Amino acid sequence: MSSPESALAALAAQLRADESVISPQVTDPGEAEPALGLLAAAGARAAEAPGEYSLLVESVREGYLLHYGEPRVVVDADADLALLAGDYLYALGLERLAALGDLEAIRELSDLISLSAQLHDPGGDQAAAGRAANALWLASVTVVASGTTQDHEQGKAALREGAPGAPAALWEAALRTARQSGLGDRLEGAAEAIGFKDHQDLPA
Repeated sequence: MSSPESALAALAAQLRADESVISPQVTDPGEAEPALGLLAAAGARAAEAPGEYSLLVESVREGYLLHYGEPRVVVDADADLALLAGDYLYALGLERLAALGDLEAIRELSDLISLSAQLHDPGGDQAAAGRAANALWLASVTVVASGTTQDHEQGKAALREGAPGAPAALWEAALRTARQSGLGDRLEGAAEAIGFKDHQDLPA
């Protein structure tokens, strides 16, 4: 199994080897850092397979970026192929989690995928959706690394209901969990890597 740091290169190699309709669009991720994968891999819950956790989290992240952002591995796909590739990468990440038998993380990443779709409703403000989704991503990957909390689950429930303070609540829950688990620096590094600035991106 590859190291957590090489998750994106491993993902590119796997997608090329699949020889699917996605394979011709796969590129070298270059200097892109698997920051969220590294956060997941650093947690106690991933201790037995850190490289696998980094890879599967980055698979789901690449799926999200194909739907809503700028992908790092599957590039220059037209809109229809990008959606197909995004769904495939979601499924790939969840399949790898299922092989690990991690039902809690499967539930968390499934919630992440569905809530991301809710945030990115086509009729909404996509810039605001992206900022809220970044808070959700950081919170969800912290849960994959260290386990869920009541505050996190309440934050997700508030997000489903459209409460304006939900992203901030999720971020605060993630900070508490990460600091208690010794992952505070790793969480803040992941936030910086994906361009999340809590004092700018979250409403007061």
